[in-house]
Amino acid sequence: MSAEALQWCVAFVVAAAVVVPYAVGFRRRRHLDRARKEEASRLGIDRPTAQYPFVDAKRCIGCGACVDACPEGDVLGIVGGTATVVNGLRCVGHGRCEPACPVGAIEVGLGDLKSRHDVPLLDRWNETTVPGIYIAGELGGLALVKNAILQAQQVVERIAQRAAAGRRGGPPDVLDVVVVGAGPAGLAAAAAARARGLSHVVLEQEEDLGGTVFHYPRRKLVLAQAVDIPVWGRLEEAEYEKEALLEIFQELAERARLDIRFRERVTAIEREDGVLAVRTGTSGMARARSVVLALGRRGTPRKLGVAGEELPKVMYQLVDAESYRGRRVLIVGGGDSAVEAAIGLSRQPGNRVTLSYRREKLVRIKKKNEERFAALLAARRVEALFGSEVEEIRADAVRLKGPGGAVTVANDDVFVFAGGDPPFALLRQMGVRFGGDDAPAAARPALSLVPRPTSLRAAGDGGPR
Repeated sequence: MSAEALQWCVAFVVAAAVVVPYAVGFRRRRHLDRARKEEASRLGIDRPTAQYPFVDAKRCIGCGACVDACPEGDVLGIVGGTATVVNGLRCVGHGRCEPACPVGAIEVGLGDLKSRHDVPLLDRWNETTVPGIYIAGELGGLALVKNAILQAQQVVERIAQRAAAGRRGGPPDVLDVVVVGAGPAGLAAAAAARARGLSHVVLEQEEDLGGTVFHYPRRKLVLAQAVDIPVWGRLEEAEYEKEALLEIFQELAERARLDIRFRERVTAIEREDGVLAVRTGTSGMARARSVVLALGRRGTPRKLGVAGEELPKVMYQLVDAESYRGRRVLIVGGGDSAVEAAIGLSRQPGNRVTLSYRREKLVRIKKKNEERFAALLAARRVEALFGSEVEEIRADAVRLKGPGGAVTVANDDVFVFAGGDPPFALLRQMGVRFGGDDAPAAARPALSLVPRPTSLRAAGDGGPR
């Protein structure tokens, strides 16, 4: 064999050693993605409830960069040579898949809102079908603190454009804007209003600020991503502990001299004499030219509707896991809140933690939580009863119905994380319409039926996604 032929043989062997394992792994990965997609369709988790990646199949080249970029692990997969949503419930709006795509085939957003019964119809400024009422934050469908802050600034920018004309000849006691909710979106909206010289008031039904974050367990990590907050400055970290974020919110409220009124639950918003009358169950009414609804989607905790649920040992949120020691705890639910409660309670001395979930596996939790929970199961620090539902709660036990029949679990405390009923009824009472609602086209603003982050970037998002 000649030297040249030998060189070609060696090159072929080296290439085969590199290419063949890659090809085999690539093929195995595509097979697994297809299997995951089929399982997700069977479980009903391939359809997301909020934001998710939209893939332009005509532009996608199936490289898998978006799959690798997602911190949650399995939101996306490559099926049939094209990126597709596999586990839509896991998407929390990181948006990292979008810049990772080399051909620009992905955009993270909400999609066509005409069929979304859980998302209010909004125009490009996040104004609802009721003129003067805007929405900022997760009530509009997009998660993450960053999105809430960007939307709040966008909304106030629009309100400021209209404020000067509205003030001329108007009643002197009418505010420029009433903000409902003192979470990330509400505080950012109020701070932006202060920065633009708009008169405002913030109405918060809780006794402290923070919104949904206020109800998180102690030291829970909150996804934020880098974003600028009016008056306060820039959030630099991707995650903050709950307590650190609440300290930032408190400092923002003090520095911006925000007018926040606590324990003010909004009961109605009506138009009177050309302005919006915001009624509360406590102080009465505030009048404004514009209203920003920053309520969140948490709403009222959803109950199980079983015997014994009225017992004092049944709770719907966990604030301080360290106060529970030597307890037999049952956690009901399969989302991140339930899993995080299980993780926190299992770390306390003497606790026996059991998680009951009606499905056969956890399907909609963050990747980090999945890994931590799996480790606890392997170490037998948490017991999981999948495919089970609570039938009765007793003073010292809970009866559950499972695949093998009824089972009774000795118990001291029950934490129910079955989601909440969002304030959709209140919004509809105000006249706000949702996707699928029957209304004349003339009664609706021009809708932006493209992924909402497009308008967020237009509002001046200069930070990393």
